[in-house]
Amino acid sequence: MKLENKRIGIAMTGSFCTFAKAVREIENLTAEGAKVQTIFSNAAQTIDSRFGKADDFIREVTEITGQKPMMTIEQAEVIGPTACFDILVIMPCTGNTMAKLVNGITDTPVLMAAKAHLRNGKPLVISMATNDALGMNFKNIGYLLNSKNVYFVPFGQDDPVKKPNSMIADTDYLILTMQEALEGRQYQPVLIGQ
Repeated sequence: MKLENKRIGIAMTGSFCTFAKAVREIENLTAEGAKVQTIFSNAAQTIDSRFGKADDFIREVTEITGQKPMMTIEQAEVIGPTACFDILVIMPCTGNTMAKLVNGITDTPVLMAAKAHLRNGKPLVISMATNDALGMNFKNIGYLLNSKNVYFVPFGQDDPVKKPNSMIADTDYLILTMQEALEGRQYQPVLIGQ
C-alpha cells in the first residue's frame, strides 16, 4: 500500500454530479491506509442539488475519514505553515476553481488550501469536472498542465455529442496519479477516451 500513512487533503468543489465518485475514492484512500482530511468550497458545503444534500455529503465524508472537514478560509490557511499534507487533491475541480487558481484568487477554502499547499512545494492533483474544458477554460487547463507541482488525473470528453466542451477526470486513475505525483511525475497518458 503505497499511500499508507500519507497525509492527503481532498478538496471538494461544486461539481455535484461527481460527488458520488469522489466519495468512493475517499473510501478507497482510507482503505489504502491514508490519513484523509477533506476541505469543502463554499458551494460544496451549502448547495443542495438533485445529486444530494450538502449536509449529507459532509456527514458521509466525516464518517469515512473520521475528521471534520475544513470549511473556512481561516481553517485552510494553516495548511501552509503546518505543511500538514503530503499531497492535496482537488476532486472534483470545476472550471471556475481552475480559472481562479490560475489567477491567484483565494476566495474559497479550497483555493486557500491549494495556495497554502503549493507554497510548500508539494504536489497538487487536479481531478477536473467542467462543462467548459474545451471552451473558455481550455487556456487555464493548459496553464496548469505546465505549472510546477500540479498534476492531472487523466481526463477526456464525457459526452462529446450533447456537451462537446465538457471534460471529466477518470477517477479510476486517481491513486496511480497520486503515486506518480508524489514522485514528481505526471501519470500518462493524460488524455483518455471515456
